[in-house]
Amino acid sequence: METIASIFTDPRWSPYAAGIGIGLLSWLSFLISGKPIATSTSFAQTGGMIEDFITGGNAQHRPYYKKIKLKINWQWMLVVGVVIGSFLSAIISGDFHLGVWVPSLWASAFGDSALLRVPVAAAGGIILGFGARFAGGCTSGHGISGTLQLAVSSWVSAIFFFIGGIITAKFMYLVIA
Repeated sequence: METIASIFTDPRWSPYAAGIGIGLLSWLSFLISGKPIATSTSFAQTGGMIEDFITGGNAQHRPYYKKIKLKINWQWMLVVGVVIGSFLSAIISGDFHLGVWVPSLWASAFGDSALLRVPVAAAGGIILGFGARFAGGCTSGHGISGTLQLAVSSWVSAIFFFIGGIITAKFMYLVIA
């Protein structure tokens, strides 16, 4: 029998429930902090904090880092919370598997070597990060918060997120698979 508590043990949530949760979180974010949900700036801040540490405080004087402020703020903590929450959710639902480094679609096309998969995934993440900063925001910043505010730039970005996703899916499932 399905109960409200069992939602935390389900490995996959209903997209409708997840969407409602994200919508409520976005609304609460505006209500409490007056700021939208977004994450990509946190990664840029982290990179800047690392550079600042290595260079002895010189990074914080760069124009870009002056603009985004090298500090741990609520958005940075949101990213930490997403990572911790995802990990706890996988543990509680019983869906956590330490040995799954190579998805089956990748393995069928390129083999099951993590030595190839990990650097390619890291490179993809770096490219995604540059794209998010170039676009002035990520899928959560533009796709959730920006479209909620009816920002034209966010709607354009969200449309192209979907177009890019569709093209990538077609490529992955028709050409590679």
